[in-house]
Amino acid sequence: MKESIYLETSVISYYTSRPSRDIIALAHQEITREWWPGALKRFDVFISQAVIDEAGSGDIEAAKKRLEILNDFPCLEINEKVEELAKKYMESLNIPKKSLRDAFHLAISSAHNIDYLVTWNCTHIASGEIIKKLTKLNLLLGVHIPVICTPETLMKEV
Repeated sequence: MKESIYLETSVISYYTSRPSRDIIALAHQEITREWWPGALKRFDVFISQAVIDEAGSGDIEAAKKRLEILNDFPCLEINEKVEELAKKYMESLNIPKKSLRDAFHLAISSAHNIDYLVTWNCTHIASGEIIKKLTKLNLLLGVHIPVICTPETLMKEV
């Protein structure tokens, strides 16, 4: 049985976007493109309606590319447990209201027992402080703790 990953929107954005002039963003894009084919073979990949909603916003052509890439991935349910967890995460992890979807990404991957939440969002998701607080809270609540990482840290050694 394969391990599971939840693809957060930033990974899809980096995978489908035009090469950036920003050197760090460009590096993230290249790492994501190198990681992508192997990840699709090694893992069961999941998304959610939160990912679809984010991917569908912004520039029309870019959104179309992002949404096309998402067609084949199963969509995890946003149920009552997910909504309750997202609310607790907003409060306990000090996630700003404008970043509610980030709390939902954490809640979806936790509630559905996903092995890895893969993201380039190092502000409200793959932040050391957020991960530490999430771990403590999920242990207290008896909720699964996904490994939160970037594509770079989930690369398979060659």
